Amino acid sequence: MLRGLILRFLFGVAGLWIAAHVVPGIAYRNLGSLLAAAAVLGVINAVLRPILVILTLPLTLITFGLFLLVINAFTLKLVTLFLHGFHVPGFWPAFAGALVVSVCAWIGQALVEQKRR
Repeated sequence: MLRGLILRFLFGVAGLWIAAHVVPGIAYRNLGSLLAAAAVLGVINAVLRPILVILTLPLTLITFGLFLLVINAFTLKLVTLFLHGFHVPGFWPAFAGALVVSVCAWIGQALVEQKRR
């Protein structure tokens, strides 16, 4: 279980690193701020994201789930409020960065589930 958590965290770090190198505007100061950003994003996704998903369920159903991408962008942008070493300049960079981080997290989740079997 701890191994899976660490693997997911590392894939989150990798997703943020890739997003910072691919999406214009997303930046981090150093490795420590990147690791902190991944940790804060993990906590926000564990605590706040389920509440947001429930509150926006009608909108998510109307958009066939696409509004979840907006929620992911919001949570990524929210990380910048807690950390000064991680920067996301606006909604569209946050949206693109959230796509990159989501794909990396999905790959990490698939690998963790595969190892459990």
